[in-house]
Amino acid sequence: MSISDERRSQGVDAVVVGAGFAGLYALHKLRSQGLSVRVFEAAPEVGGTWYYNRYPGARCDVESVDYCYSFSTELEQEWDWSEKYATQAEILRYMNWVADRLDLRDGITFNTRVVTAALDEESLRWTVTTDTGESVSARFCVMATGPLSAALTPDFPGLGTFEGEVYHTAHWPKEPVDFRGKRVAVIGTGSSGIQSIPIIADQADSLVVFQRTPNYSVPAGNRALTDSDIAEYKANYAERRRLSWRSGGGSPHIAHPKLTMEATAEERRAAFEKRWELGGVLFSKTFSDQMTDLEANDEARRFYEEKVRAVIDDPEVADLLIPNDHPIGTKRICTDTNYFQTFNRPHVELVSVRRTPIQSIDTTGITTSDARFDVDAIVLATGFDAMTGALAKIDIVGREGHTLRDDWVDGPRTYLGLSVDDFPNLFLVSGPGAPAVLANMVLHAEAHVNWIADAISYLDTHGHTAIEATPDAVEDWNAELSRRANASLFTRANSWYMGANVPGKPRGFMLFIGGFATYLDICNEVVSAGYKGFRLLNAS
Repeated sequence: MSISDERRSQGVDAVVVGAGFAGLYALHKLRSQGLSVRVFEAAPEVGGTWYYNRYPGARCDVESVDYCYSFSTELEQEWDWSEKYATQAEILRYMNWVADRLDLRDGITFNTRVVTAALDEESLRWTVTTDTGESVSARFCVMATGPLSAALTPDFPGLGTFEGEVYHTAHWPKEPVDFRGKRVAVIGTGSSGIQSIPIIADQADSLVVFQRTPNYSVPAGNRALTDSDIAEYKANYAERRRLSWRSGGGSPHIAHPKLTMEATAEERRAAFEKRWELGGVLFSKTFSDQMTDLEANDEARRFYEEKVRAVIDDPEVADLLIPNDHPIGTKRICTDTNYFQTFNRPHVELVSVRRTPIQSIDTTGITTSDARFDVDAIVLATGFDAMTGALAKIDIVGREGHTLRDDWVDGPRTYLGLSVDDFPNLFLVSGPGAPAVLANMVLHAEAHVNWIADAISYLDTHGHTAIEATPDAVEDWNAELSRRANASLFTRANSWYMGANVPGKPRGFMLFIGGFATYLDICNEVVSAGYKGFRLLNAS
């Protein structure tokens, strides 16, 4: 349903950019407070990253029963998940179901990209302009753009001349792609590569995988959920959510009560085995000191290596596939199904581009420093300009004409990952400076949107027009992020957490690593102290 021209000219209380998990909930939550809201979404449907990332094998690495909205008991009880780890298609069905169930579609303008958001310093309102030429005045601007939504394509010489098929995992076509009878190259072995490679290998006549950096990956142990599974998690949802909200990462799994080296060798192995069976990313949180103590981390790494080497036939291939340049967990651990076993297949070849770099791509194939590969299709599993990439594509103009892009030229600066000085009433959801991708992104989005909604209510109740982080609060928060990161092992990896995957991007750890519950406590303390670190403003 379209919005009337009259309402457009009058403006709205809030503009939300993005209709993924965060944007959908922001629309619902702010509407429930009586606010008028416009959501702009570049895609033709809801879903955010789950709309675009439809590559073969795309799944979430958080259990499906946890990776869904918690704010509504009705939503929890009405939806049945079919698998332990949901596919992209099932997550997208869920998000469309929520949009219909909560009557959200009439607030969303699809196929529309926000290009500018500019502050009027007198009225403290934002003018949001789209690529369709529409301008909307809003009191609040909520950036629900997602930390993993700006796809990255490396500048391979000659890529544009390749005459075969080219796909990016983050922009996969809606129609099925058939690799049967084809020679395929996959470039990249991050999460999307690790998930898609086994499935592409099932179809392709030959598959060459070009790996720059090996990644740790733990088998998902995925399975169908039975009727009794579904009944059990629905009966226990309240406690499951309580544990998730008080956890380090937004899932209800608690670390072993002992520190790694305090446990006996038998206790350590049993704990690692239990997490290995659980599957996926949470292996890095088997013990609470795994990410701060190198000796503890080495114990986890040795267990991991033993498991992976056991399923790879060729020891030299295993050497290439097992990381040796960063502690386990300092890059996000991937979640796979038969990834390592795929390299035992005779038609699959692994090429290390650290040893033999890609020099060029031409009309029919890829040339490295020592070999030539004729291929019919190239899959780019080359990741994202994480955390800041999507925001950098928008001209966000604050006080005195300052742009957020310029403000972040040396790396992102935020307070709590929610706000930036000189940008009053601009809110970031799951942005840099928050736990973001280190936590369950659905609960994280709910937490941020709830905080924003409460702040707006506070402003209205107390007669204020705007809220703005102070420069000191931003600087202190950035120092706190660095202090926590430097006290951990995270900074020992050239990860996308650090911006290391984007040429020319400033290096700096962009996330809060103190844990989800600790972060939420800090945000609540800021509110309890009368929005400490913020200025509460009135329009001139």
